[in-house]
Amino acid sequence: MPYKHLSDLPDSVRDHLPKHAQEIYQAAYNNAWEEYKDASDRRGDASREETAHRVAWSAVKEKYAKGDDGQWRSKST
Repeated sequence: MPYKHLSDLPDSVRDHLPKHAQEIYQAAYNNAWEEYKDASDRRGDASREETAHRVAWSAVKEKYAKGDDGQWRSKST
């Protein structure tokens, strides 16, 4: 199901990503939720939810990287 608010995101996202990264995650997840609603559009036997989470994390990783200290930081800084 799509996320209406950042507070609805999974703990693993809310507790570890900066706000902007959470916004990227939310937008990518919600878009993928709609884009991959048909099972034939997904790889293998992945569920709609699993696919949307994978897409969302991929979108976050385009702009953010996890540092050696475990903190996520923008790649532009």
